[in-house]
Amino acid sequence: MELQITGQSIEILPTVRDYVEKKFGKLDRHFTNINGVKVELGEQKTKSPDQRYRVQVTLDANGTLLRAEERAENLLVAIDKVVPMIDRQVERYKGKLREKGKTGPSIRTATQGELATTASHSPQLVRTKRLTITPMSVDDAIDQMELLGHDFFLFHNSATKELNLIYRRKDGNYSIIESELG
Repeated sequence: MELQITGQSIEILPTVRDYVEKKFGKLDRHFTNINGVKVELGEQKTKSPDQRYRVQVTLDANGTLLRAEERAENLLVAIDKVVPMIDRQVERYKGKLREKGKTGPSIRTATQGELATTASHSPQLVRTKRLTITPMSVDDAIDQMELLGHDFFLFHNSATKELNLIYRRKDGNYSIIESELG
């Protein structure tokens, strides 16, 4: 399992790096199909001091991405808070695989892009993300969306051979938007 540690607006000290390696080095005891873990550490200037440090973990389990994020007043506290979250994600994913009787994941995706507004209230594109989209069923797309903790998910529908967007409705059900060239 490859562990990648990056920092945003923060210098990663050797003691912090050792702490992260100690905490996340145990993840493969849950699930042997973990290809890599990316841990992003960041410090942000916020009004609330208890939200200053952010830790985001993205785990690649043979192409299925599991993600967790936590904020805290101290970097080590944020790390301690995010470890149980990603553990629960892995356990829930393993349970879904057991329920379906699968031996391994068949989904290969990445996260969706994000938009943010600036202080002047004029929206700007602030980040671009790339997706690797492989064919999957609607059920697999719903599972992947839930595992990522998102409200929507872009995927290539293996039944219709089209690009689809699935999203969670306010009533808790799901809807699909099918693409069509015009």
